[in-house]
Amino acid sequence: MITDQAARHRSTPPVRGLRRRRVWYGAAVLIALVWLAGAGPLGSFMGALSEVQTNDSAAFLPVEAESTEVQQAQKAFQDSGAVPAIVVYSAAEPISREGLAALARDAERIGARPWVGGKIAGPIPGTEDKRVAQLVVPVAESADVRAAVKELRLLLADSAAPGTTVQVAGPAALATDLGAAFGGIDGALLAVALGAVLVILIAVYRSPLLPFVVIIAAMLALVLAAAVVYLMADAGWIELNGQSQGILFILVVGACTDYALLLVARYREALYGQARPVEAMRTALRGTVEPILASGGTVILGVLCLLASDLTSNRGLGPVAALGIAAALASALTFLPAVLLLLGRATFWPVKPRPSGEAVVETGDVVKRNPLWGRIATAVDRRPRVYWAATIALLAVAAAFVPQFRAEGTSQLDVFRTEVESVEGQRTLERGFGAAGSATPAVIVADADRLDEVAAVAGKVDGVSDVKPVTRGGAEAEPKVVDGRAILHATLSQPAESAAAVEIVRALRAGVHAVPDAEALVGGTAAVTLDTLDTSSRDLRVVIPLVLLVVLLVLIVLLRALVAPLVLIATTVLSFGSALGVGALVFNHVLGLPGADPVVPLFAFVFLVALGIDYNIFLMTRAREETVWHGNREGMLRALTLTGGVITSAGVVLAATFAALAVLPLLFLLQLAFLVAFGVLLDALIVRSLLVPALALDIGRWMWWPSRLARRDR
Repeated sequence: MITDQAARHRSTPPVRGLRRRRVWYGAAVLIALVWLAGAGPLGSFMGALSEVQTNDSAAFLPVEAESTEVQQAQKAFQDSGAVPAIVVYSAAEPISREGLAALARDAERIGARPWVGGKIAGPIPGTEDKRVAQLVVPVAESADVRAAVKELRLLLADSAAPGTTVQVAGPAALATDLGAAFGGIDGALLAVALGAVLVILIAVYRSPLLPFVVIIAAMLALVLAAAVVYLMADAGWIELNGQSQGILFILVVGACTDYALLLVARYREALYGQARPVEAMRTALRGTVEPILASGGTVILGVLCLLASDLTSNRGLGPVAALGIAAALASALTFLPAVLLLLGRATFWPVKPRPSGEAVVETGDVVKRNPLWGRIATAVDRRPRVYWAATIALLAVAAAFVPQFRAEGTSQLDVFRTEVESVEGQRTLERGFGAAGSATPAVIVADADRLDEVAAVAGKVDGVSDVKPVTRGGAEAEPKVVDGRAILHATLSQPAESAAAVEIVRALRAGVHAVPDAEALVGGTAAVTLDTLDTSSRDLRVVIPLVLLVVLLVLIVLLRALVAPLVLIATTVLSFGSALGVGALVFNHVLGLPGADPVVPLFAFVFLVALGIDYNIFLMTRAREETVWHGNREGMLRALTLTGGVITSAGVVLAATFAALAVLPLLFLLQLAFLVAFGVLLDALIVRSLLVPALALDIGRWMWWPSRLARRDR
């Protein structure tokens, strides 16, 4: 069958056709050279991203919460800004008076360092276990905290107290160890992600050249994204932390590879119907630019919905991820088409697609070229209602376990999946001093004139063992007053990061808030956990509906219908629920994890909905295109057959890249990696392959209501 397009091609004057081809090839050479020339200068920004990261506790606090207000108020009471590093000593026998004297000599040596921001407290012997003692070292905020902690650890390697084990814990050490955990992002994370992509692409295309072209496109997108993120973070326009950087790397590589696979598949298909690569690339771009832009735009708008979050880390991730997707789009729609055009059919060597003389092939020929997906499409077509009913039932069973997903937060001792010194030191500290002596009291800021009333109320709260004011020092030890405000430290009977401590703080707030004219606020570690939980709950109620609304509007505009977008949204939400339910089973009963950070479900939802809807966009845009020429039923079957292989490959690639996040030794990223990887596979292999086509075939032409396609008889 000779198409109108092929006839027009034959009628094109040779001179004009030659000129047009020269323009295309010239533009391709220019685009490729610009990208490759810019790769060197831009690549330097990837290694410099750690310079503009913020990994301290403030980077993860709620934007507007009571604990954040208390943290800001505390700064006025500090003579000099300092972050405490706690030196923890432990011995086999109770530490003697001579041993404490040796610890005091350590304190003198440490105090001579330029990064010490005040008087060192201690040595303080353990109250619960006399074999433990501590020094509290204030590290000046103006100093490089990570460098100071590293120097402190080296200094204490030759401690004046023989026979003791020395560990550095506390906020300064925890921030240092957290930064070190993210230090492997540039190397191990990329190596695992790109290695997985390379193996999958070679297996799919059986070509030694094409996988490297795709990976180069992904790396160029990554260096562009890194450069833009670095410049914006350095200017203070966006917030970047190690968590966001890891997600950025994975997101760019995975998304760019997905877009590349769609373009490559359409280009390869067009090469069977076009004699010249230029015409094949034009056909491929016409068929893929709209779905790729719609897909990328959906992800960008979806992640930007995180700006509505009240958690600083969530707000920071939104723009960072959006910039990454924009860079992936730029590379996939400029550099990749240019290189594919220049390589021509050699891209697919040794199995080069040869022109058949037909730009459009019959459905039977489509099935012959895609036998596996042709059989799947035929099976779904025979019994669509059975397929969608069985699939929905299976997904609903998995989603039934969502209530078992525990996202009430975890202790700082559980943040790391490997042993780190700050965590081990904190455990030793709690063994020696108990929960009350772990240096994490609740902090109450109140009007100085009402301080005694607030202290009395706080002391009566169940779970509060002691209440003391912050004093000015000296013999009288009077409360320190700044701008009419004073601070109380309330010692809790439970570890500050435990669920019990959170409930104590909730009761403490209820009590002190009721004191007239005191304007009391409660902060501290347990209060931060409480505010994070409450803020995360609020974010789920706000961000999730916002993401669904944005994605729905994009689908309505793209598909020019109402029924199809609603069906796609419903299937994607069901897929997310299934992934979360399976995640609950795996985390609780297989891996035995202690719980999840409260932002894990939100991040998983945003990425799974925004990325999972991509595959439905790829399928349904092709279905609409095919329906125009072949009718609803045959159009859907052709779309499923033609896109099945590429979308499945894209899903496997994206799942593999997100799974690479598990190489970082952090609980949060392990859980996010599993949920997104499993959810993407569920979308690509089950929802897009079986559920959506079965529903579309059963609903029929009304899937496209109220567009003109809904009024067609076939």
